[in-house]
Amino acid sequence: MEVFTDGACSNNPGPGGWAWITADGRHDSGSEAETTNQRMELAAVLQAIGSLEGSIHIHSDSTYVVNCFKDKWYLGWKKRGWLNSQRKPVANRDLWEPLIDAYLERADEITFTWVKGHSGNRLNEAADALAVAEVQKIKQENEGSMSQPIPVASATPQWPTERAIVITGIKELDAEQSEGLAETIAELDPDYDIVISGLRLGAELEGAEQAQQLGVPTGVVLPFSDPVKVWGPKDRARFDKAVEKAQWVVTLDGDRSAPAKAVKARNGWMWLSAVGAIVVGDESLALEAEDAGLGVITF
Repeated sequence: MEVFTDGACSNNPGPGGWAWITADGRHDSGSEAETTNQRMELAAVLQAIGSLEGSIHIHSDSTYVVNCFKDKWYLGWKKRGWLNSQRKPVANRDLWEPLIDAYLERADEITFTWVKGHSGNRLNEAADALAVAEVQKIKQENEGSMSQPIPVASATPQWPTERAIVITGIKELDAEQSEGLAETIAELDPDYDIVISGLRLGAELEGAEQAQQLGVPTGVVLPFSDPVKVWGPKDRARFDKAVEKAQWVVTLDGDRSAPAKAVKARNGWMWLSAVGAIVVGDESLALEAEDAGLGVITF
């Protein structure tokens, strides 16, 4: 049986939803008021396994989930007493442990495949829609709970800055730049590194999406509320998905009527919230990051 799972989260951490759906239309979904996208991805798979009997083939757009079983991460976790490769407690153990136990009980019946999110796969899109709908229910019930914009001067990073790497650069990447960005992000350690992005079209959004597909925690820094008002529906959907999957979202109180100034202030704040930067095709941004004392990779 083919089953597609997905998780969603707004203002990650924040209200989240999980869902699974099969080709014959069976499905289920649920939500939590305060959670993370990764926890919802795990919950979706755990719920699917607990609900469906017999042989099942799980399709997930989360490499965090798929690679655990594909590469047998759980063997190292158990051997080290539930410590990761950095000798730190495995995140989300309360969900991983029952999920891995459920899988091992039926290992001859359960297989996994990674599917690219928002790539036109009908059942992946359906699972995503169910999970997002659960998020929207909670947001409607708790309208007004979203965090307000923060002045640049008083904003503080919500993540460990010594592990954070900013991704930024030009709007339109050529094939070589896209390949270089993908290869650089693939070398990051999902158990340690953190990616920070402003999610502008181009290097920032593409880099954040790639990091999230690899399970690298991400932080989003916006220059002001809803910076994508004029974006087309396809790009806006990509932006919304990246925000939902982010572990941290910081919205600064930049002046919407002066976007260039607001983005410059946002960049300055991001330099102070990280130790490194990956800059694609923009020499001036690379120099700014270097002047701020960051280690910089450019191409």
